[in-house]
Amino acid sequence: MKVLIVEDDADAARYLARGLTEAGHSCDTAGNGEAGLEMALSAEYDVLIVDRMLPKRDGLSLIETLREKDKHVPILVLSALAQVDDRVKGLRAGGDDYLTKPYAFTELLARIEALARRKQTAEFEAVYKVGDLELDRLSHTVTRAGKQIVLQPREFRLLEYLMRHAGQVVTRTMLLENVWDYHFDPQTNVIDVHISRLRGKIDKSFKSPLVHTVRGAGYVIRADAD
Repeated sequence: MKVLIVEDDADAARYLARGLTEAGHSCDTAGNGEAGLEMALSAEYDVLIVDRMLPKRDGLSLIETLREKDKHVPILVLSALAQVDDRVKGLRAGGDDYLTKPYAFTELLARIEALARRKQTAEFEAVYKVGDLELDRLSHTVTRAGKQIVLQPREFRLLEYLMRHAGQVVTRTMLLENVWDYHFDPQTNVIDVHISRLRGKIDKSFKSPLVHTVRGAGYVIRADAD
């Protein structure tokens, strides 16, 4: 699970990020509302943890702006404001859950994992199709024109991400963050190598290529008729 923590208390943010990382999740942090908004709009997250009292832009304004821009990522609001009216304002602004400070980390972890499960249940597609290529997320199988294609785990994740964004240009940064979980450029040709291997398996023996390079931008998967 990929989590964005928007918290201006540096110690609190480090504590949260360390706990979530130890629990096996990936975390980014932002120290103010404007930075949090920019990060939430420019990257994909499974859950946002947003402190209510933030510099530059308060948490409720951040959440309202995300909802106005059609960002439906689940959001847990953190706040020392514990009155019923305060919780109601947080939920009506677009928050999905509201947790008051001080809190137990185990409770916070359980709440964001529940939010992520709800999102996955709502958005889950078992099968992706592009032209005659089909990927089944439940059985972890890939076929093209009825022929089964065997992929390595990383190749499967790469193809799954491309197919989830079929018809859209996927940048190298998006692939590094979402397929390799890198938040920096490793300065290697790891993406090129895996794209080449993937093409060799899903395109080489077929008449029409599906994976296309968009010069200076990234890659896109599409059928000629798409």
